[in-house]
Amino acid sequence: MTNGVAELEGSDAIFIIGSNTATSHPLVATRIFRAIENGAKVLVADPRKNQIAQFAHLYVRHKPGTDVALLNGMMKVILDRGLADRAFIDANTEGFTEFKTLIDQVSLEDCAAITGVPVSQIEELAQIYGKADRGSIVYCMGITQHTNGVNNVKSLANLAMVTGNIGREGTGVNPLRGQNNVQGACDMGGLPNVFPGYQPVTLGAASKKFADAWGKDTLPTNIGLTIPEMFSAIEKDKMQGLWIMGENPVVSDPDADHVKKALEDIEFLVVQDIFMTPTARLADVVLPGASFAEKDGTFANTERRVMRVRKAIDPVGESKADWEIIQEISTRFGLSMAYAGPSEIFDEIARLTPSYSGISYDRLEGDGIQWPCPTPAHPGTPYLHKDGHFTRGKGLFHAVEYKGPAEVVDEAYPFWMTTGRVYAHYHTGTMTRNSAALDREVSEGFLEINPADAAALDILDGQKICVASRRGEIETRIMITDRVEKGVVFMPFHFEEANVNKLTNPAYDPIAKIPELKVCAVSLTKV
Repeated sequence: MTNGVAELEGSDAIFIIGSNTATSHPLVATRIFRAIENGAKVLVADPRKNQIAQFAHLYVRHKPGTDVALLNGMMKVILDRGLADRAFIDANTEGFTEFKTLIDQVSLEDCAAITGVPVSQIEELAQIYGKADRGSIVYCMGITQHTNGVNNVKSLANLAMVTGNIGREGTGVNPLRGQNNVQGACDMGGLPNVFPGYQPVTLGAASKKFADAWGKDTLPTNIGLTIPEMFSAIEKDKMQGLWIMGENPVVSDPDADHVKKALEDIEFLVVQDIFMTPTARLADVVLPGASFAEKDGTFANTERRVMRVRKAIDPVGESKADWEIIQEISTRFGLSMAYAGPSEIFDEIARLTPSYSGISYDRLEGDGIQWPCPTPAHPGTPYLHKDGHFTRGKGLFHAVEYKGPAEVVDEAYPFWMTTGRVYAHYHTGTMTRNSAALDREVSEGFLEINPADAAALDILDGQKICVASRRGEIETRIMITDRVEKGVVFMPFHFEEANVNKLTNPAYDPIAKIPELKVCAVSLTKV
């Protein structure tokens, strides 16, 4: 996030796209509800009329995978109606000429035809956001989990820059992280192309810095594999061992049958988790990790806030804190680790990670600190790019052309399917489905379908249906609702026994390598 969660309360307009905020991020939604009470206009764009859309000043329902067309249409209106902040653009950005050339060629009628959103609604979206003094953009995996996910994010950056809604309080481009420490994992180098602090592994100086710190002559400078690439490598017999920590890809990853086969075929699989997940059941060795309540450390949340986590109870049974397991195995591999505890690990993080340099355990006794925090006297950074001072120098506009999803509906697979969360469950249900109270709330998977489609298929609410894609099929019960429009269906992804990710498309964005989990083509047949 460029800005902080609390800042949403002071925004004049909040544009939410690809985010079921009230269900997936209820504390963030609380801030948005307060913003509404303060007079903000909330704009929601989503293929499904989710809970937050019910409170919106304007809700538009665009077809799955058509985000760029909608955003380009909005920016066409902003430029044509004189709503662009030319002073900000001229002083703080580059690439605007090429961007404007593309937008000048955009037809609002074409955008409406692609997205299914009337021209009048595209114009209203653009004018409300474009006229706001403090416009904030909020998005989530409904934007990123596409084969053009990077272009979706670039388009949102274009929208913020063209209106000057960046580098000020209550503005910005604000992705909501899918889990509580995703930001922290990325900050610590949990990506195949960077060391901690997003220092490229291909950069010789960064590689030498970490090699010296860890007592090695050299470190590899080649970029590693993403998760989808790992499964392909297993299939090609280019990877013989895999260690999975706190992840359940048999349920969470696209084309799940292919994932399961890869994990069954790999020579040696280690899974480190707190429950015996479907993925752990395939492992040669299971290492019992510790839950959040059983360990000390830090989390960095969606607004870049680094916060302390304090152990409430000792690890149960034979389980250990993750850092202890890693340290023991590393030492047995020959790379000796002898940290006395998480605070000592964090001291090393601060030494090697510029954005964390000024943070220490002592400074985290209160409400945490938002990075970057370069010195011990620095208060932290509530919002990024103040006064147009972008990390790269100037903000870069991208001319982004609309491209459709990797697969489209046809006669054999006539329904667009998208996926998401329900309020009672979290990710693959590893924890929430082990809670009797939460599992009672939503005990099984389901498929949402529009009443007109249900009538055409002659199916009643609660009946079983077979859902098939080009990759597999599952059975589930239907829920008839107007939350989805005709021709679109929705399924939550928490349920192993109705695993929607057996159907989703493993095609991925060429840059970020994120799979297209949010749109695929399916057929429906009565059971």
